[in-house]
Amino acid sequence: MEDLTTRLAKAREGRSGWMSRTPPRRHSRWLRWFMVGAAVPLASCQRAGILDPQGPIASAERLLLINSTAIMLVVVVPVIVATLAFAWWYRSSNTQATRSLDESYEGRVEFVTWSIPALTVILLGGVIWIGSHQLDPRAPIPGKSDSLRVDVVALDWKWLFIYPDHGVATVNQLVIPAGTPVEFRLTSATVMNSFFVPQLGSQIYAMGGMTTHLHLLADAPGEYPGFSANFSGDGFSEMRFVVKSVPAGDFNVWLEQVRGTGSALDDAGYAELAKPSQAVPPTTYRSVEPKLFERILDQTTAGPTMRHAGG
Repeated sequence: MEDLTTRLAKAREGRSGWMSRTPPRRHSRWLRWFMVGAAVPLASCQRAGILDPQGPIASAERLLLINSTAIMLVVVVPVIVATLAFAWWYRSSNTQATRSLDESYEGRVEFVTWSIPALTVILLGGVIWIGSHQLDPRAPIPGKSDSLRVDVVALDWKWLFIYPDHGVATVNQLVIPAGTPVEFRLTSATVMNSFFVPQLGSQIYAMGGMTTHLHLLADAPGEYPGFSANFSGDGFSEMRFVVKSVPAGDFNVWLEQVRGTGSALDDAGYAELAKPSQAVPPTTYRSVEPKLFERILDQTTAGPTMRHAGG
């Protein structure tokens, strides 16, 4: 009988010793989930995005985003803290917490509960309303030089940029002088699309038979990616372009190079360009048919009976 008792005691000691030597896995699991959760927002914060503005419009939009987020966090953070605090205080093992099944009304609690969200909505709405009117896409941007006019046409699945004052055009490439306001007119030769350069700001729609207006400015030379932000068919994912902001002198040199190379964008050239195509490389045209943007607009307004700009 003593031998059996001794063996059971040794077995208990051995099991408790093994359990004490085993490293706790609970903390490592929580640490792993924390690292994964932190990696997700960090991976989304790319430099070539709305959080890396390169123009006055994008900078103002980022400030509006930060202000709106801060105002909402004033409510969100205390609610989360209060939820955790109430859950901890009224846990089943806390004998000091008083609980009652009788319903009662407390006016002061109701006032605080509803007044804080109401004031937050009023403040948030006011900030967004004022900021949205200040960032009206039709409003010109003051600059040291005259605005550069660019007509934008959304095609399947590419972007056509026409420089009406210079008589040239490009596809999937937009070259602009740094520090010069750019005045855009946008339309679509097919379905509705969306023009967006995150680092310059102001996403705006391009629709057939309609003209939308947008003003942007790049503060410094650089290359800024742009894309279509509205699904438009099979080649939607390849509907991308690059905005090249260059010094004013380099822009004039680029114009001369374009005028000396490439083909002419006449009626036949536009009819070929308007055919659906994907992953179109950047292309330049040394000349453009006069009033091409207006003729494309008239074509989409008239309907499917006119399939080319000279119809």
